[in-house]
Amino acid sequence: MARWGRVDYKQLQKLQKRMQKLEKVQYQQFCEAMAKELAARLLAKVIKRTPVGDYDDGTVGGTLRRGWTSKSHREAELASTFGGGSGAKKFADSMTVKKVGNIYEIEVINPVEYAAYVEFGHRTRNHQGWVPGRFMMTISADELERQAPKIIERKLIKLLGDAFNGD
Repeated sequence: MARWGRVDYKQLQKLQKRMQKLEKVQYQQFCEAMAKELAARLLAKVIKRTPVGDYDDGTVGGTLRRGWTSKSHREAELASTFGGGSGAKKFADSMTVKKVGNIYEIEVINPVEYAAYVEFGHRTRNHQGWVPGRFMMTISADELERQAPKIIERKLIKLLGDAFNGD
């Protein structure tokens, strides 16, 4: 003979309300916040990998590196600091998250005109040789893609814990 314990119906109703709240409001906020966090992590990685020009006349560049947290090539030229670390997070937080179907997207671009040439490589000025690509975005994106499931899982577990333990 099976024996059943008592069920507190009010507790089940409370749980149901928490789940509905999580489902409607917090899920979308969670996804948008996650997209921004992943974008910030990507920016931090790609900024570190982006080379800084060191020129024969003794000047040092940085336009390409600053481009990751700039809205235009000109802004990257005029900026005085690199957007690494907290700058990447601040910039990512200002980015727009687009929802396309069930996918939340943030477009991470570098508006500096020669970014693609540094990323993928290019011919030399005299067209006799090839400058290999640095693949700073490709490598960073691949690395983050491998890390993302664990990052998302940790944040989701925290969100669910807060939903079930909150009032």
